Amino acid sequence: MKIDKINTEIIEFVIEHPNLSSSKIHQQMNLGIGLVTVKRRLSKCVKQGFLKTVGVGRATKYFIHPNYKLLYPVNLDEYFKKEIYEREILSGFNFSLITEIFPKVDLFTPAEREKLFSLQQKYKQNISQVSKTVYNQELERLGIDLSWKSSQIEGNTYSLLETEQLLKYHFEAKGKKKEEAQMLLNHKVALDFIIENRDYFKEISVAKIEEIHNLLVNDMGIEKNIRKRLVGITGTNYQPLDNEFQIKEALSNMCSLVNNKKDIFEKTLLLLILISYIQPFADGNKRTARLISNAILLNHNYCPLSFRTVDSIDYKKAMLLFYEQNNIQAFKTIFVNQYEFVVETYFL
Repeated sequence: MKIDKINTEIIEFVIEHPNLSSSKIHQQMNLGIGLVTVKRRLSKCVKQGFLKTVGVGRATKYFIHPNYKLLYPVNLDEYFKKEIYEREILSGFNFSLITEIFPKVDLFTPAEREKLFSLQQKYKQNISQVSKTVYNQELERLGIDLSWKSSQIEGNTYSLLETEQLLKYHFEAKGKKKEEAQMLLNHKVALDFIIENRDYFKEISVAKIEEIHNLLVNDMGIEKNIRKRLVGITGTNYQPLDNEFQIKEALSNMCSLVNNKKDIFEKTLLLLILISYIQPFADGNKRTARLISNAILLNHNYCPLSFRTVDSIDYKKAMLLFYEQNNIQAFKTIFVNQYEFVVETYFL
């Protein structure tokens, strides 16, 4: 979703001057454009979810939408030019995201939803035309790509070719740490479990999330189960919850939120961002999020995500933006682009 300079100025004006009519906004802003153009721009901002209206006809007044901060496009490069101490961030955990905001908001615009639905239809058509053998081969290829990229995002230095050699033939790469090979092998075990037990993930629970995390960190010297101590996140002053009972409560509320959502893409996106936001485990949170979200996609016969072409830095920046500002737009863009990539790349 893009927004031009004039619409940005209009939104910023409404933030400072709520409860004005379109004619008052036109008059006071003096943008050098006609009233009809201002009305059209205001209407577009309403459709995008940045503004809301009260009243009808000439009595219509404009206000900033409650979901504005959640969906407003942010330039990541500009945002991260500022050092940590220079950024004004929401340093604490926002419980209302899970209990009040996400249950009511449509995460995707009509255009985004139409694009995702069209891609899903294309995926269904593609898999209907390939044999079971070809489908399984493509699923294996996607799984290798996912294991590689998901681990690379977390600092694993195996190349894609080295990952394929490890997962298919158990050849460990020379000069690499044992922990890196274990991370990738665990990823394959966890993904195989999801593929073989698709029906198990019709609904999500805290226990199922813990189960996948346990598979991911097996034999890696990483603490299993819900953490009982504070963790810090590199690159941000955001502090996740440090209370075991609050963490379990947040996870339980998240599961209820996801299970109650009807849209599969919304379920997937929420799991990707919220498991990472809650940080329920000492390590392996984002890997768990990526696998659990794929479990939902596979259970509902949607194309799984490999994240193969996502830039690791962009992924981390988009996640940090959500931690600090509760803004999902950058990560949502990654999500839509990656879904388009998998449908256009696999099962053809």
